[in-house]
Amino acid sequence: MAWGVSRRPHLATIRLDRKRRLRVSTGLMADDVEVILYTDGACSGNPGPGGWAYILKHMPTGKIKKDAGGDAETTNNKMELAAVINGLKTLTRPTVVRVITDSQYVSRGMTEWMPAWIRNNWRRGPRPNSKLVKNVDLWQALLKACQPHQVSFQHVLGHAGHPENEECDRMAVAATKKIQRAHR
Repeated sequence: MAWGVSRRPHLATIRLDRKRRLRVSTGLMADDVEVILYTDGACSGNPGPGGWAYILKHMPTGKIKKDAGGDAETTNNKMELAAVINGLKTLTRPTVVRVITDSQYVSRGMTEWMPAWIRNNWRRGPRPNSKLVKNVDLWQALLKACQPHQVSFQHVLGHAGHPENEECDRMAVAATKKIQRAHR
């Protein structure tokens, strides 16, 4: 397994059809990917201060953009989602994007769980008394950030030597520490 790629890759493409219905299809778009978005989130305590980070790589030119940020009171899952949302919001035109994340919460949420959540009106089950999906505001923001693009999600194992994932981790941890220092 090169760079700790998960045995279950959770790879799927997310798009909206002409009737604005969510469509999830599986398979790689190896030759079509224009941008790779590497992401990670971190949290010191859960909840506690946290950070997110992303690295955007434009494949045709090799150009790279990096950013990180955080929040004083958050969770690791929120920071994982924030990393993807902020990375996608940086893109200035519709494109083909592969998100590479070590978060099963993000990859499985987008590739497996999202269609049912939408069908169930953002609830975890079909019954009206089913619990709402946690972090629904961020999931909706992520879905909106995906809409102009053709986005696929790929899960990699964290702390397994994937260079960009490791760099995102360092950036997210540094953002967490910066938040901690600012709130002492």
